[in-house]
Amino acid sequence: MTSDEDLMLEFQRGSREAFEELFARYRQPLYRFFRRRIANDARADDLMQETFLAVIRSKIRYEPRSLVRTYLYGIALKQVSADRRWQARRAVLPLTNQEVAMPSEGDAPIWIKQSLAKLEEMDREILMLREYEELSYAEIGKLLHLPLNTVRSRLFRARLALKTLLAGDLCQ
Repeated sequence: MTSDEDLMLEFQRGSREAFEELFARYRQPLYRFFRRRIANDARADDLMQETFLAVIRSKIRYEPRSLVRTYLYGIALKQVSADRRWQARRAVLPLTNQEVAMPSEGDAPIWIKQSLAKLEEMDREILMLREYEELSYAEIGKLLHLPLNTVRSRLFRARLALKTLLAGDLCQ
């Protein structure tokens, strides 16, 4: 099986098949990434496609300094941020933590979604990147421009806060 990095380099050299393979590998993971953060299925699909369009547009500038997965999630994070800014300018009411979409694939009961929404935004993002996208601590640090130890401590803090929130919700 060809590595993602080799496929990206082949795509840079003009291989349509290499791009199609990358698209096949990352289409669903990126869609789920967006769906966990955006409450609209169609918008999540649009952002997934826009991520791949950004890859096509910037294929010449790609340098294999990190994993393709990290590269794609970096673009996806920028897409989410841009979409939230755009939505905030268009919305009558500002975006609140309670309006942030959480996992919708049936992999998290409602109280987990509600507890995740109560976490600090950066802690929630780090937790979701680790647990749902299964990125390494180093990949998360690179994506969010944080030192490795900061990622570790914030992830620990996020897990502890989530555990406390869940314990409180289950006791009520």
